[in-house]
Amino acid sequence: MGAVERIPNVVFKTRVRDESVPGPNPYRWQDKTTQELFGGKKVVVFSLPGAFTPTCSSNHLPRYEELYEEFKASGVDQIVCVSVNDAFVMFQWGKQVGAENVFLLPDGNGEFTRKMGMLVDKSNLGFGLRSWRYSMLVNDGQIEKIFVEPDFGDNCPIDPFEVSDADTMLAYLKGSESAGVSAPRLAFVG
Repeated sequence: MGAVERIPNVVFKTRVRDESVPGPNPYRWQDKTTQELFGGKKVVVFSLPGAFTPTCSSNHLPRYEELYEEFKASGVDQIVCVSVNDAFVMFQWGKQVGAENVFLLPDGNGEFTRKMGMLVDKSNLGFGLRSWRYSMLVNDGQIEKIFVEPDFGDNCPIDPFEVSDADTMLAYLKGSESAGVSAPRLAFVG
């Protein structure tokens, strides 16, 4: 896992609501570049193994959603959740979990995750290539701070969730000690 100082330049394939699209599915494809998403902004990014998975759905995403206003008050322009999932999966997951403030960014091809040095094999779970769990503070494309979960590696038998949580990142922004990972926010049945 090499150290990355700037986030990689990639093009993300996203879907956006567009009322000019006829029919019951008013969405269209829209490419978003790293520069568009991160240029000139302070962004908290957290990445997780997959939409609709237990820890991601019960705690990781919901807690960032819950603390959104505190992040904004700490000078963060946007919170972005990255997962090696396609735009359709990310959209449905966001609807189910009730994500209204966190921007769910699909890394369907895993290009961003690979260039970050965070792509791992999770074939032991039937997931294939996915992101390792981490969070980072990005300031105008520059990585200011990154929290990477321990035991990084392929086919890890556990899913560590100790430092990429919302409370740890918020404590970093406030210059205080983290009290640790909060209790799950949502029940997850999957």
